[in-house]
Amino acid sequence: MSRSTSGVSRRSLLIGSATAALALAVPTAASAAARTAKVLVIGLDGTLLSRIKDADAPRLKALMAAGLTAPSPIYADPMAPTMSGPGWSTLITGVWPDKHNVKDNNFTGHKFAQYPDFLTRVETAKPNLSTYAVSSWAPITDTVFSSKVDTRVSTPSAEYDTGTTSRAVAQLRSADPDAVFVQLDNVDHAGHSYGAASQQYLDAIHGVDGQVGQLVDALTSRATYGTEDWLILITADHGHTDAGGHGGSSWPERQTFMIAVGGTAAAGSTRYDVRMPDVAASALAHLGVAIDPAWGLDGRPIQQPTPDDFDTLRAELTGPVDETGVGAGVIGFTHTPPSGWSVDNTAMGTGGVTEWRGWSFTTDEFWTRAAPDQQRESNVRARNVFAVADGDEWSDKTVSGTFDSTLVSPDFPVTGGSRATLTYTTFYRQESPQKGEVLVSYDGGTPVTVKTYTADVPSRTETVTLSVPSGVTRAKVRFRYTGGNNWFWTIDGVKISRS
Repeated sequence: MSRSTSGVSRRSLLIGSATAALALAVPTAASAAARTAKVLVIGLDGTLLSRIKDADAPRLKALMAAGLTAPSPIYADPMAPTMSGPGWSTLITGVWPDKHNVKDNNFTGHKFAQYPDFLTRVETAKPNLSTYAVSSWAPITDTVFSSKVDTRVSTPSAEYDTGTTSRAVAQLRSADPDAVFVQLDNVDHAGHSYGAASQQYLDAIHGVDGQVGQLVDALTSRATYGTEDWLILITADHGHTDAGGHGGSSWPERQTFMIAVGGTAAAGSTRYDVRMPDVAASALAHLGVAIDPAWGLDGRPIQQPTPDDFDTLRAELTGPVDETGVGAGVIGFTHTPPSGWSVDNTAMGTGGVTEWRGWSFTTDEFWTRAAPDQQRESNVRARNVFAVADGDEWSDKTVSGTFDSTLVSPDFPVTGGSRATLTYTTFYRQESPQKGEVLVSYDGGTPVTVKTYTADVPSRTETVTLSVPSGVTRAKVRFRYTGGNNWFWTIDGVKISRS
């Protein structure tokens, strides 16, 4: 708690401990269609993925080997502190704190009626399915999950994680649940008491590893397991500092992750485009619940990856040059655009910090560690590698002239005489005389401004309707940032869709 075997085709994945091996049969895509989809979400409060790797945690490590591992950063103030209330609300509802409005552990002003938990969405879409939630931290099952969930259990404090585990094991072994959520708390407790750098924290991970093993064993020992298609998702609500505690903006406090086994998760795979809200969206997708765009979910199902051109740059990223606060081992920026893209720096000033001289391509870790606590942590809707124009950081060394750089897209196909939709994820922090402009040109013609930024814009996905002139077939987008020692602008996921 945060306190301040059937005969169908399949691949067998070993998830057993050193003393008791057990094969988890994960169906192929072809065989999964014939099975009953079910979901188990396990939340490990305050658990760092990096410390799982350091700990004696054979069951968790075997699950990582058997499926997908996705490290993922979260927000910090002013969006929300790195606390359990905002963290679990984000994971369970599939939206970020600026939507569910949980900013602390009191849940005051929450918007769960508008953005309900994923089990409630399951009950609404498929009321015949059986849903079950049990937690060691009572607010999760008392407040975040609604009364529409078939069974909600807040484990008495005297029983703690042992009681939570035994209840979930009984449900998995003896009942017929379709969607199960389990929250275990002791790793966070050890983090508060001893710090994430302590042996006690590693010991707590070892303990919860055994409890995860009990849950998986209960699942795979079901008499009906051979006819079921289970997706197991393991995650955390926040991280911890080495000294102990969370709620701040440091990189360790902002750490979460997803481990996914089953469904379409590839064994031994790693992804960097997964974010906290994807847990809820992935569970819904696996259960066949269609995600309505009107719900406004921020999560994307991991079963439906949508990488963009910027993500192809990840292997090309290099370490810091002028930025001394990032850390020598952190890889995370390049000025070389992806294939088809270009950066026009013909009007760009000289000097300044190398990493941010004109539009750059970077990651959350590199960018936020370069200049923490200036709202960069709120760039939550960008994924993996994104583009940034940062006049503030560029000006931290002597400059001549102004920041004037234009990010230029490849040509997108369009249909003349019709409408098209330009979409992109953005986060813009304003200080005069800074300005952001989005321009579109057709068939190599003169660029025309379609959107201008001169005021703060929180992290969001923009949608711009384009009226395509008759006879043209191609559209090119330009993002021009002008300013100086001001703030920044991020761009990600750019595309043009034909109507």
